[in-house]
Amino acid sequence: MSTILITGGTGYIGSHVAKELITAGHKVILFDTNEMGHAEVLTYLPGAQLVVGDIADSDLIIKTVKENSVTAVIHLAAYTLVGESVEDPAKYYLNNTAKAVQFLEVIRSTGIDKLIFSSTAAVYGEPQYSPIDEQHPFSPTNPYGQTKLIFEKILQDYERAYGLRSISLRFFCAAGADPDGDLGEDQTPETHLIPLTIFTALGYRPSLTVHGTDYPTPDGTAVRDFIHVNDLARAHVLALNALENGAKSTAYNLGTGKGYSVREIIETTQKITNSQFKVVDSTRRPGDPVQLVASSDRIQRELGWEPKYSDLETIIRTAYTWFSTHPKGYSGNSK
Repeated sequence: MSTILITGGTGYIGSHVAKELITAGHKVILFDTNEMGHAEVLTYLPGAQLVVGDIADSDLIIKTVKENSVTAVIHLAAYTLVGESVEDPAKYYLNNTAKAVQFLEVIRSTGIDKLIFSSTAAVYGEPQYSPIDEQHPFSPTNPYGQTKLIFEKILQDYERAYGLRSISLRFFCAAGADPDGDLGEDQTPETHLIPLTIFTALGYRPSLTVHGTDYPTPDGTAVRDFIHVNDLARAHVLALNALENGAKSTAYNLGTGKGYSVREIIETTQKITNSQFKVVDSTRRPGDPVQLVASSDRIQRELGWEPKYSDLETIIRTAYTWFSTHPKGYSGNSK
């Protein structure tokens, strides 16, 4: 049984990844400031340990790695808001790049040579063709995407120079909640489309704002590829298995190959929740691409990954169940 350190482990994706790793027989150490995460997830992660700290705290990282004989790292800790990255790029370059490189140096010094990195579809920018495969040119349209691309390139250099092997997983839009009903998305403020749509259906918000109705798409709204968080979590386990079996560094897209517009998300949510809520049209947000749809053929072919929960209705139903049973999230934060 190997021991895996997950940075950002108490967050939305981190907690789901932790559950998949535990189910697969691994020991899990969650390393998080809890700035965006929730210590309460430990209730649903038997045997998991939480270390509260920042990835820039070198002494604490070394202590954690050595005391627990950590063999690999899943690096999820990052700021992820596109709009905020445009308004405050320094925050993103300092945390997602500078601190991340410092963290990389520290774990390298401990002898760890395997890392899974949570990257993003934002590294591609506006698609030149669709669906987007791993050979698509990189052209991020916002600092968030830039920070992820920079770190991917750093990881490539680290394998060449130091033998630290990594797999970068380029997430498209993670959504949904654990079908068991234990884990879900609890972010304050919440910025993701599906949670905001469900909050409006549940009456937590007076209306839903659509950012951009003049995109060159069939209904004028932006199109995204949504992947269920459990399918995304399973990909981390498969990537870890690949590295443990000697795989070289690489990157994979994670999506379903099908895009849904903002209007389609609204209509499906209204159908599932039986709610006709108020929708307000607004202008585009800076840095938002028109369409992002993934080709995940490569990870399916090479690692045997298959999405099980990523049809749109399952994504929205599991999220709706979570938000209905956790109206104030894990710790009482209001929506």
